[in-house]
Amino acid sequence: MSNSSSLSPQQTRTLRLSRNTVIVGGVLLFHGLGLWALQSGLLRRAVEVVVPAEILAEFITPAPPAPERPPVPPPPAPTPPVPTPPKPRPQPVERPRPAPAPQPLAINSPAPAVDNAPVVTAPAPAPVPAPQPAPAPPAPPAPPAPPAPPKMVQPSSTADYLNNAAPPYPAMSRRLGESGRVVVRVLIGPDGRAQEARIQRSSGFERLDQVALETARDRWRYKPGTRDGVAEAMWFNVPLNFVLE
Repeated sequence: MSNSSSLSPQQTRTLRLSRNTVIVGGVLLFHGLGLWALQSGLLRRAVEVVVPAEILAEFITPAPPAPERPPVPPPPAPTPPVPTPPKPRPQPVERPRPAPAPQPLAINSPAPAVDNAPVVTAPAPAPVPAPQPAPAPPAPPAPPAPPAPPKMVQPSSTADYLNNAAPPYPAMSRRLGESGRVVVRVLIGPDGRAQEARIQRSSGFERLDQVALETARDRWRYKPGTRDGVAEAMWFNVPLNFVLE
C-alpha cells in the first residue's frame, strides 16, 4: 500500500497497462497453442485415446455372480452281495436190519390140576326201583275277589212324603214376562235338609234366580243320599222351571 500510494498517477497508469498487456498476451498464447495442437492432430489423438478407454471401462464392469448350485450328493455305495449259505450234503440213511426170528424153546408144562371146590353162585342183585317224580307244588290260592263297589243312591226332592210346593212366581217377573229354568246345586245333609246352596245355572233374570235359591235352600226337604244304605251328605242339582201360563 505504501508503494502504490507513493507512485504518481502516470506511473500507476503505466503499471496497469503493462499488467493488462501480460494478461492479453497470455490468453492469446493459450489460444494459439490450442489451434496449433488441433491442426497438428494432438487433440484428435487425445480424444481417440480417451474414448476407447471409456468403452473398455464399460465392458470391464464385473458380471453378477452366478447362482450357487446345490452340491450333488455322492452316489450311494453299492450294497455288498448277500452270501448264500451252502446247501447241506445229504447224509446216507442207514436201513434197519431185520431182527433174527426167535427159536422155539421146549417147555415141560405140568398138567392142570382139577379144582374140586364147590362153586358158589352169588345171588342176583335186587332190582333198583325207578325214581318217582317229585310231586307238583300246590297251585297258589286264587286272589280274593275285589270288593264290590259301594252302592250309592242319589238324593231326591220328588218323594211324595216331602210335600215340596212349587216356588212362588214373582209378581214383577210375571208382569214383565220373565221366564226360564234355574239349576240350584244343593249340599243335602243326612237329615234331608239343605246345608249349602248356590246357583249352578242362571235363568237370565235376577228375581227368578233369587226365588229358586231361597226355595231350594230354605223351604224344600229332601230324601238324603245313601252309601251302602247309610245316609251321608251329598251334592245334588235341583232344577226349577218358571213358566208363564
